[in-house]
Amino acid sequence: MSNPFVQIVEPLDPKEPLKKFFNLSKLQDARYARLPFSIRVLLEAAIRNCDEFLVKKGDVENILNWKVMQHKNVEVPFKPARVILQDFTGVPAVVDFAAMRDAVKKLGGDPEKINPICPADLVIDHSIQVDFNRQSDSLQKNQDLEFERNKERFEFLKWGSRAFKNLRIIPPGSGIIHQVNLEYLARVVMDQDGYYYPDSVVGTDSHTTMIDGLGVLGWGVGGIEAEAVMLGQPISMVLPEVVGYKLVGNPQPLVTSTDIVLTITKHLRQVGVVGKFVEFFGPGVAQLSIADRATIANMCPEYGATAAYFPVDDISIGYLIQTGRDKEKVVCTKRYLEAVGMLRDFNNSSQDPEFTQVVELDLHTVVPCCSGPKRPQDKVAVSDMKTDFETCLGAKQGFKGFQIAPDRHNSIVKFNFEGCDFELAHGSVVIAAITSCTNTSNPSVMLGAGLLAKKAVEAGLTVKPYIKTSLSPGSGVVTYYLKESGVMSYLSQLGFDVVGYGCMTCIGNSGPLPESVVEAITQGDLVAVGVLSGNRNFEGRVHPNTRANYLASPPLVIAYAIAGTIRIDFEKEPLGINALGKKIFLKDIWPTRNEIQAVERQFVIPAMFKEVYQKIETVNESWNALDAPSDKLYTWNPKSTYIKSPPFFDGLTLALQTPKTIEGAYVLLSFGDSVTTDHISPAGNIARNSPAARYLTSRGLTPREFNSYGSRRGNDAVMARGTFANIRLVNKFIDKQGPQTIHFPSGEILDVFDAAERYKQAGHPLIVLAGKEYGAGSSRDWAAKGPFLLGVKAVLAESYERIHRSNLVGMGVIPLQYLPGEDAGTLGLTGRERYTIIIPEKLKPQMNVQIKLDTGKTFNAIMRFDTDVELTYFYNGGILNYMIRKMAS
Repeated sequence: MSNPFVQIVEPLDPKEPLKKFFNLSKLQDARYARLPFSIRVLLEAAIRNCDEFLVKKGDVENILNWKVMQHKNVEVPFKPARVILQDFTGVPAVVDFAAMRDAVKKLGGDPEKINPICPADLVIDHSIQVDFNRQSDSLQKNQDLEFERNKERFEFLKWGSRAFKNLRIIPPGSGIIHQVNLEYLARVVMDQDGYYYPDSVVGTDSHTTMIDGLGVLGWGVGGIEAEAVMLGQPISMVLPEVVGYKLVGNPQPLVTSTDIVLTITKHLRQVGVVGKFVEFFGPGVAQLSIADRATIANMCPEYGATAAYFPVDDISIGYLIQTGRDKEKVVCTKRYLEAVGMLRDFNNSSQDPEFTQVVELDLHTVVPCCSGPKRPQDKVAVSDMKTDFETCLGAKQGFKGFQIAPDRHNSIVKFNFEGCDFELAHGSVVIAAITSCTNTSNPSVMLGAGLLAKKAVEAGLTVKPYIKTSLSPGSGVVTYYLKESGVMSYLSQLGFDVVGYGCMTCIGNSGPLPESVVEAITQGDLVAVGVLSGNRNFEGRVHPNTRANYLASPPLVIAYAIAGTIRIDFEKEPLGINALGKKIFLKDIWPTRNEIQAVERQFVIPAMFKEVYQKIETVNESWNALDAPSDKLYTWNPKSTYIKSPPFFDGLTLALQTPKTIEGAYVLLSFGDSVTTDHISPAGNIARNSPAARYLTSRGLTPREFNSYGSRRGNDAVMARGTFANIRLVNKFIDKQGPQTIHFPSGEILDVFDAAERYKQAGHPLIVLAGKEYGAGSSRDWAAKGPFLLGVKAVLAESYERIHRSNLVGMGVIPLQYLPGEDAGTLGLTGRERYTIIIPEKLKPQMNVQIKLDTGKTFNAIMRFDTDVELTYFYNGGILNYMIRKMAS
């Protein structure tokens, strides 16, 4: 390998003289010792790839000078070691690759050049739904229905695994992508091409950051950007600021890792870390297990950072052994990290690097808590849950309000379920789900839930039968240790049977509620509640009929399920009264930390991980039986409603088109703050009265066959119609929630898709107005692809979440940002104006552009192309067009 830093390459082990590494600690440069550990990973990648792509010696100097350069908008390239995908984002990626092969062939190039260079693992975890629960065979029924619904998608993915090299598919039923990555896929140190180097990863899911808890630098990117990385293109990023998050003290006995991460999420949202790295340090880190750290890193998108990094320490090394990794490789991993100064001792303050900013949390101050009712950052102490919810009931409609009239706060609706009479009220729990890799990857909280269930059953407590309870572990290892430790049967007695191995309720695949429950909620206009151990609770995400959704630890999910309501003060009110008339309080059944740790030490052992993961790629017989073609070019089926060749590359030529000024654009939608990618491109059920439903009906499908938006991301006709189709969408042009807008030329109120089609037929470009944190949430690329297909040329917002801005860039949609101190209100914008956005001939990153209104008003906004590489993508009409031209030429 030709490299200007070749002199710092040394043998690691005399027994293996061909194994080398870039010994950064031998740079003889004091700057290295002061770098945050996360920046050291970027530096190593720059040195290792110094002769490739866009990486130059100057990039290495910029990273070494991080302390000075972090504030100067300096662009650096980063080439990660791996890419991970889940099926909701993976299917459209493979669809794009198949279409790109067709496009390259049309332009006279070799279609097989469209092939992953960077190794990629695709884990199928987003397709399974909670259609069946509280039955001993729920798991098998849900998996059978998953295959029935998704057979065509799965056959397409199996074709992809055969047609493309370096693409491995982990079949459905194996677990959740981030937990599988943590327990199995992650290497910590790569051993490839004769070199050792740090493992790093980007993924098409925003919670890819979970792996940061193990010391593998990783973050979520848009599917479009991930496709370019897979094809060998480095990520172009602005050298990030790094916030040092110092942890001190010890957690209180009743506190879980869930409580810690919800506390950190609220804290860091207040600090403001969007677009920054967060790196954890301090003696408190040594008190946290890898599972605890992974829980904290998992929710990085919820506090807005790019990465949430825990450097590797001896606890990390111990976790590799615990999870059954090869012991000899683990020894080499530790030796390499010691040699390059990347093994951390959190109790040694002399190792503390310099940070952009330092904030601190005393773990002893953390109390049991939940977050909700509509955002992950809205933390509520468990002791305050009852009063907080009751305050939200009457508060103005918003993140902490439902605007229920005071005389209706105590409304009760009676209903019958399976022959018995019950009552629902505001705050009644109708969904209780132990779900998501955020928590199911953590044996301490899962065993804690199991032990609490055991004590609850022994105390005579039950869960009302109409509450939709479920347990969806992130890997088979969880079921293994829950059974071996003897707590699984007690979880089942409370209704928490295993219903599947996938994301399920956390991503909105919660399945239907009983009809009588839905009727009661609708009749009383009740604020029903979902409680889940997930990482997101945005409006309309978990279930259409749960307007309030709270994130909680697995033991608290069970506690609220038993109580049946969120309106309970656990300190003063009993969970229930058993058959003997005894009041049982939460404190009576809450397991101690010592109890949990004793069970964990006995039952969470390496043999479990080895047994589960050695057969992960072959254990699913339904997957093994799937037949798929092996042709290098995909044969599109025009009758398919799942897989369709997208129109993104229609008419693409090798010659570039000069970007033109956007003339007289109408505003399609006008939003406030925190519009999420769930609002823009929902993943859940397809409403029967929606444009997507009308399209599917016209293709001969019945509502039972609609499946979800997420499952149909391989079909642009469905996804364009599903853009802005969230039933909880709040558009300032309309006085009620719903996926509608005003078509200004006619004055009609139409579904968003129908209005966009009218504008498109008349040749009118469109823009979207938004407030702060536009595009928060999941990394879904369809939140950019969908608006692009609707004819949206630009978005004007107060601020963007990082991944969504990148996705807009990737699709050639211009992300515009108000100047500091300005917004729609200060500028007097109503959204009813027509906007002309002046695009100069010469562009530069983050330049100001002029916007003229048909009212005569003129103002400036920042064009958020942050790097020269992003401008290159814009000139090409998007990143995929750029890659096609590059491969074809």
